[in-house]
Formats: sequence, structure tokens, C-alpha cells
Amino acid sequence: MVTQEQRRRQLAREKFLRQQQRRTAARRKSHMRNTVVASVLGVIVVGSVVSYATGVFKNDDKKANAGAEVTPSASPTSKAPDPCAKPAEGAVKSLSWKTEPAMTIDKSADYTMKLATTCGDIDVALNTAAAPHTVNSFDFLAGKGFFDHTKCHRLTTNGIYVLQCGDPKGTGSGGPGYTIPDENLKDTSLKGGIYPAGTIAMANTGQKHTGGSQFFLVYQDSQLPASYTPFGTISKSGLTVLKKIAAAGESTGQGDGAPNATVVINKLTVTKS
Repeated sequence: MVTQEQRRRQLAREKFLRQQQRRTAARRKSHMRNTVVASVLGVIVVGSVVSYATGVFKNDDKKANAGAEVTPSASPTSKAPDPCAKPAEGAVKSLSWKTEPAMTIDKSADYTMKLATTCGDIDVALNTAAAPHTVNSFDFLAGKGFFDHTKCHRLTTNGIYVLQCGDPKGTGSGGPGYTIPDENLKDTSLKGGIYPAGTIAMANTGQKHTGGSQFFLVYQDSQLPASYTPFGTISKSGLTVLKKIAAAGESTGQGDGAPNATVVINKLTVTKS
């Protein structure tokens, strides 16, 4: 016969076992929850590392191109319809030179440049007197067909507002093989650290006198240091074309990437007025 004391001990043991089972189950559930949280955090950390690495790369890329710092803030949006036509038939030429071309332009004459693009013509009045090396280089490269069939590889829509072109590789890393000196950095149009809408200027590596063939077209006032040779003024109709390209957005949805529009320079010409 079970005594009252034995029965009390048996009930105590059963209660203890139930408590242990509950604790074990709770620990198991907690472990599973922590594992899931750790996995999620791992994804976030990896994503953060990738985002950071991408950000650093893009900062380096900006120094190598328009040299601007853009703070991403826009959320990705659905891709707008491509407002541009198909590129003309033809291929980019692989050309390179070791030294800047000899000066052949008339420094006292007026020159204009036309970018016949898939999105429309962009006409530019060149400032020959203030930027003779730059204009001479464009005249030389245009005569060789260097820019023909090249893509405009970068569009910024946040912080600075530019379309960047002139790279035969279409990646932001190409050039003609030579560099040209900085010019016209004290232009009166560059007031308050602003490159006004309608400006065309040279990209560079972030160091002095490292311009090549890449250039950017400013379609809205943009805050930039006066480190990029301004060498011409875009026509009103050209600005309309640029704004159409900008309205289509860029590939990342973050304000800095390849343009969604198919922007190809079918032909670039420089003409003495």
C-alpha cells in the first residue's frame, strides 16, 4: 500500500518531470528561433557587405567618371518604356593613341558639335577659346569615328543630374589612350559650386589633367566641385532630349546607373562655324 509520503514524492517527481519536459521544449523552440534569426541576420549582413562594396565601387567609378558623390534615396520603380529608337547599324571602333593629338583647330574660330543619338540630336556650341585642347581632341576623335556607335553608360537622377558618354567600352573605364589638360575651371558660369543645366564638361579620374574621351551632359543644375573642364553649351532642343532620357530613369532605381533608355551615339561630328 502506498503511503501518503510516498504518494507526495511520486507527485513531486511527476511535477518535476513535467517541468523538465516544458523547459526542454522551450529551449528547443528558442534554439530554433535563434537559428532562424541568425540566418536572417546572416543574409542582412551579407547584403550589407555587398551593398557597401558596391557603394565603394560606385564611388571609385564616380571619381573615374564625373567624380560626383550621389546619396541613394529613391526606391526602385518599374522600368519606364524606352523612349529611344534602335541604334544604327555599325560597331564601335577599337582605337587608341599614346599622345594627345597636335593642335589643328583654329582657336579663334567657333565650333559646334552634334551628337546624333538614338534619342534625338543634341547640339552643342563649343567654347574653343576657353578650352582649345578639349575642343581639338573632340575634333580629332570625331574625325576618326571614335564616338560612333558608343553607348552613353551612366545616368544620375539624384544629387547630380548628368548623362555620361564617350566611353567606347560602355563601362566607364575606356578612353582614347591619352589624356588632356584641365581647362576653363574658372568659367563664370560655375557659380556657387554649381554646373548649370546645359553644360557639357569632361569627366576625369579625380586627379588633375586626366581627361580623356568621357564627358557628361548636365540636364539640371548640379552641385559639383569646379574640377571638370566645361567646354560648351547644350542647345535648348538638346536639353529636351536629355530630359526625355532622364525621365525614363536608370537601372538601379537608386539615382545612379545605366540609363533605361537605349542611348547610343550613332554619330558625333564637330564642325567649324
